[in-house]
Amino acid sequence: MDNLCNICPNNCNVDRNNKIGRCGAYNDIKIAKYYLHPFEEPVVSGKNGSGTIFFTGCALRCVFCQNYELSRNTRGKIVTPNELADIFKELEDKGANNINLVTPSHYTYQIIKALEIYKPKIPVVYNTHGYEKIETLKDIDPYIDVYLPDLKFKNPTVSKRYTGKENYFEIASNAVKFMMDSKKKVIENGLIKSGVIVRHLILPLSSNDSVDIVNWFIENKTNGAMFSLMGQYTPLGDIKNFKELNRKITKTEYQRVLNALYQLDESECFIQDLSSASENYVPSWDF
Repeated sequence: MDNLCNICPNNCNVDRNNKIGRCGAYNDIKIAKYYLHPFEEPVVSGKNGSGTIFFTGCALRCVFCQNYELSRNTRGKIVTPNELADIFKELEDKGANNINLVTPSHYTYQIIKALEIYKPKIPVVYNTHGYEKIETLKDIDPYIDVYLPDLKFKNPTVSKRYTGKENYFEIASNAVKFMMDSKKKVIENGLIKSGVIVRHLILPLSSNDSVDIVNWFIENKTNGAMFSLMGQYTPLGDIKNFKELNRKITKTEYQRVLNALYQLDESECFIQDLSSASENYVPSWDF
């Protein structure tokens, strides 16, 4: 990796050894938690849980982030690639169904080093906001078995309002297409071994955009890619200046998006109930 960081679409061009990028992170890997996470999609968590590692910092920085302390890099501990490799092994030994890398893109090349030190015998999951460069994805793709990207917004006005990035969909849709083309769905004994699950969180007053996201996925899905509709939006983050975000989604908003999803077969999608809209599902951070 060049000393000047341009691994994500922010193209900061800064030396993260000495200065933070727009992701809020230096080059040192920083994590806030790792454990067997039970609340992912059933094919990811299974009975034992997903061996999930939460990285701090984020290239997207949504105002409503459910993990705000992490995305703004206000907590966490530094680990070396060797220590991260040890965490992979520890989670695997505990019976994790996979190694789940949450918001990993700004540490891509450090994670590659860790995976070269120890490549788990279980699938490796790349769990991302979707705001990714194809060039960077190509570099880490040989190490990844499952992609778990968000596809958050289609309307550039919405993405600019909540992330400051008008080009989110242009970037993220191309990244998701790359992921779907790269990994073919393989599910064994109820657990995903390879493939893509595209996630979308319904936001208040944004059901039109959510329907557009669903329709885009249906028109573009390849290789058995699956869709995960999330109804868990909970007012968190820095939303004091966004009145529309200070409530949960309504049953009407939820049902409207759900109706669009009925074009898919049950085996092609996961549907999260509105009862998941609770702070109880936000992990307590260890570091």
